[in-house]
Amino acid sequence: MLDWNVDYNKLRMVALGEKPADLLLVNGKVISVFSGDIIDANVAVAGSYIAGVGNYKQGQTIVDLKGHYLIPGLIDSHIHIESSMLTPQAFAQAAVPHGTTAVLADPHEIVNVMGLEGWHYMVNASRHLPLDFFWQIPSCVPATHMETAGGAIGTQDMIEALELFPDCPALAEMMNYPGVVYGSAPVLELIRQANERGLIVEGHAPGLRGLQLNAYLASSCSSDHECTSAEEAQEKLQLGMRLLIRGGSAAKNLQALLPLVNEHNYHRCAFCCDDRHPADLLREGHLDHILRKAIVAGLPAVRAIQMATLNPAVHYRLIGRGAIAPGYLADMVLMDNLRDFNVEQVYKQGQLVAKQGQYLGETNAASDINTGSSIILPELGARLDMNPPPGASKVKVIEVIPDEILSHSLVMPAREALENPDINRMAVIERHGRNGNVGLGLVKGFHINKGALASSVSHDSHNLIVIGKDKESMEKAVLKIAEMGGGMAVVEGDQILAALALPVAGLMSPRAAAEVAANHEALEAAARSLGCNLPAPFMTLSFLALPVIPELRLTDMGLVDVNAFALVDLWD
Repeated sequence: MLDWNVDYNKLRMVALGEKPADLLLVNGKVISVFSGDIIDANVAVAGSYIAGVGNYKQGQTIVDLKGHYLIPGLIDSHIHIESSMLTPQAFAQAAVPHGTTAVLADPHEIVNVMGLEGWHYMVNASRHLPLDFFWQIPSCVPATHMETAGGAIGTQDMIEALELFPDCPALAEMMNYPGVVYGSAPVLELIRQANERGLIVEGHAPGLRGLQLNAYLASSCSSDHECTSAEEAQEKLQLGMRLLIRGGSAAKNLQALLPLVNEHNYHRCAFCCDDRHPADLLREGHLDHILRKAIVAGLPAVRAIQMATLNPAVHYRLIGRGAIAPGYLADMVLMDNLRDFNVEQVYKQGQLVAKQGQYLGETNAASDINTGSSIILPELGARLDMNPPPGASKVKVIEVIPDEILSHSLVMPAREALENPDINRMAVIERHGRNGNVGLGLVKGFHINKGALASSVSHDSHNLIVIGKDKESMEKAVLKIAEMGGGMAVVEGDQILAALALPVAGLMSPRAAAEVAANHEALEAAARSLGCNLPAPFMTLSFLALPVIPELRLTDMGLVDVNAFALVDLWD
């Protein structure tokens, strides 16, 4: 966060050349995100701030950039840290070497499990790291009335959250867009309270168009990261929405949306990851990976940089961030070229915090959190049995779409669906000790021909979700999750093929990114051995319980028709 006790007199004197810079970066090509120019200039840093960009000669420490490119620190405009399965400290250690210096983070995963205790943990665990975490207050805890969460957020909770983290820029993604459109009183009151406190209200409106989109925007929802087509994105841009183009581990909308970006609207666009798995962070990168893909797809390099720096800073009112200019924080990234985006050095507030992929920044002792098991399961008995009731002839089936978090809704003859080798059984089990609900469903597209997958990561209420071919494997996987206090497991019969413990709220591991990534890759390999060929099976699985993403979802309360925003019968 900004240090308002800056020595302006020192900054002024360095800017005038009357005093040596603390850090002087020379012989670099500086990207001006304001004008789109590339400037041959030196950068003078005083303390944590940039004093000037120009013909500076004096510095206590002088670094020769050898003609390489200096860009502002990268800003992820929307991410859930918990979905990396890493604590804030481990996430920083993985992301900073890729040039990320700030993230707009929505902790609604842990808050759905633990309420404000989860908010306190994330805020405290992210202090004193060389990565700015701008925590947004979750707007939908629970996301809807059709699921059971472990926590809840109302207007009083918002006030308490702001007291702990007054730098909060926004009410996080308003996923309950039907609640906005149809005038849910608690939803509209939360938005009103956020506006009164000067918070931006972030949007989340997959597929919303026409008059309903107008109603959503009229309620002050400002952005969207859920567009999957250029036509949908164009309408939202025309009506004033900010477009956050996503390149995550599960949902990848870059190719579909980039052709829309032009000289007239690029300033209304930014990049985000939303969800990023640890193996992808370590192997491919963070926003630098998105920049590489965007440039290959034809987006001019400087424009891509603007969308990953200045644009999110402007939208979220992050004063002093997003540019290399006098008076801005000295958050800078050195790259060898503007095609491959190989990150050579990362500076955070004038300090070198990463070099050639190695993290050099501070670590902190993560604040205490109750790491006792957050998994409280009901007795299962016969509750995982999948038998059609007498007279049922048809059944509703969720069909997954690879590389998307959207799903299709199918209606099939009941017996045909149960015998179809490409359709798996599915259950969502309430794990917060509230009511012991078990919701049952069928899903097509996982291609599991034996065994089961289970996880305590299932957006957004994070009940325990399991998918499989037979009841015995499913139950074994569920029991393994409970034994670990949360996590993910792949099971075949009575054999555990792979498992990853996530004891922090059933969402995160206290381990380093490399260890978590290795375990997660073993999970995905085990899933492939069962026949599953989805690129990110556990990420896809986690979204099957999110009842605000069309078309059909499953929660602990049962099957949800998202378009109708209602619980529906599985069998007809």
